[in-house]
Amino acid sequence: MNLALPSTILVALAAVSLTGAMAHAADAGERDVKFFRSVEGQWSGPGEVVAGKYKGTRFTCDLVGSTPSRHAGMDLDGTCRVGMFTQKMSAHVEERGHSGYHGTFLDGAAGKGLDIVGGSVEGKKVVFVLNRHQLKGTMLAHLPDPNTMNVTISVKVNDSLVPVIGVNLKRSSEHGAKQVAQE
Repeated sequence: MNLALPSTILVALAAVSLTGAMAHAADAGERDVKFFRSVEGQWSGPGEVVAGKYKGTRFTCDLVGSTPSRHAGMDLDGTCRVGMFTQKMSAHVEERGHSGYHGTFLDGAAGKGLDIVGGSVEGKKVVFVLNRHQLKGTMLAHLPDPNTMNVTISVKVNDSLVPVIGVNLKRSSEHGAKQVAQE
């Protein structure tokens, strides 16, 4: 059974998929490549809308990340569920030279998704700049250990960033953890 989730939830859930992006090896620093490799594999876990019209809505996501063999980057596919209803999630993100990170979720901001228009990696965190028409925001993904990823989606309200979505993912495969251990 499929349900077109409200666009606020859909955009935020899609942003969770963003965490699987991998920087282009020729342009990105080694730390970026290492960070993004660490999020390859299978992830699952709960999330909740913490602000706005759908505050209190809980969901669960199951996501699989893969790296194309001939072109550095990341494709992430999976689903997120709200109760009995399932919504497909997909994302593609890559570094484009000096212009930073760019990509789309679902069909991008031109459709029902969103665009990634910038971002940076710092230590065990990545922050991406999100855009959907007049909606501006960020997605922060933090990996406190090789098997845990915490994601916070925030939107800009006046001059402040307000957290609206929180997701706690656990690795459900050893692929990414083994890759990190080998480096």
